[in-house]
Amino acid sequence: MTMATMPTPTPSVDPSAVKAIRRFNRFYTRRIGALDPYLGSDLSLTDVRVLYELAHRETPVASEIGRDLGFDAGYLSRILRRFETHGWLTREPHPRDARQSVLRLTEAGHAAFAPLQQKSRDEAAALLAALPPAQQNQLVQAMDTVQALLEPAAPPARPQAAVLRDPAPGDIGWVVQQHGELYAREYGWDHRFEALVAGIAGEFLLKFQPEWERCWIAELNSERVGAIFVVRKSATVAQLRMLILTPAARGLGLGGRLVDECIAFARRKGYKKMTLWTNSCLTAARSIYAKRGFQLTHSEPHEGYGQPQVGETWELKL
Repeated sequence: MTMATMPTPTPSVDPSAVKAIRRFNRFYTRRIGALDPYLGSDLSLTDVRVLYELAHRETPVASEIGRDLGFDAGYLSRILRRFETHGWLTREPHPRDARQSVLRLTEAGHAAFAPLQQKSRDEAAALLAALPPAQQNQLVQAMDTVQALLEPAAPPARPQAAVLRDPAPGDIGWVVQQHGELYAREYGWDHRFEALVAGIAGEFLLKFQPEWERCWIAELNSERVGAIFVVRKSATVAQLRMLILTPAARGLGLGGRLVDECIAFARRKGYKKMTLWTNSCLTAARSIYAKRGFQLTHSEPHEGYGQPQVGETWELKL
């Protein structure tokens, strides 16, 4: 045997460290229920993980999902075919690559995934709620350390700490200000748009129904960067209003997360439908709505905010 053919020696590892890792793996998989039907559903953890990727990627394709999750192509293909059989998934031509298909969750697919996502949030919150705030931070930092050590080439697990919270005094005024400033700068809209938003915000404060309505303020590193509202349009219809994200918050999936919170809230409250009104030029927001199963039901030109617009109504059956 030559030096070239000799096997590379395995670095010495303390057997007690190996045992510690295996012990932790057994503890954590049991603690999060990974060995049971995931989140009390008929789906496996792998199924739900694929659903998550389909729901949160802008242009999901099988090759990228398989690569990022470390799945064999055949294994992932079988999962996707099963989703198609359930009516949860459709395929459409990729706009830039004829060899790929863009995978889209259908309305039924979003309906199947949404309660699982909410239950996952609830279970993670329950896990943290048992700890005082200092220990919650300690736990999250420890998980960041584990990921950084095992994937040193990966980006930090939490480059920014995104928090969604209830509004505090001054937050609603900030929402109005951001709408006025951002839409004037990015779309050239005049003061009439800020006046419209101020009216909507004022009505929300004056007529707020806490059992049926909700506002979330999004923060990154303790700075306000976004907001969204759900208001009661009727006994069976919720309306999504005033989604806003500052430039610093874009590209992080936070817009989708805000919309997901609204949909989950509306479903918990028993609404049958969610509606929203937007303008055709707001392509980023429209993409978020379409990915979550909203359907464009009406469009109409109008003169608004200093230039011609096309107003659109979108609806989602809950």
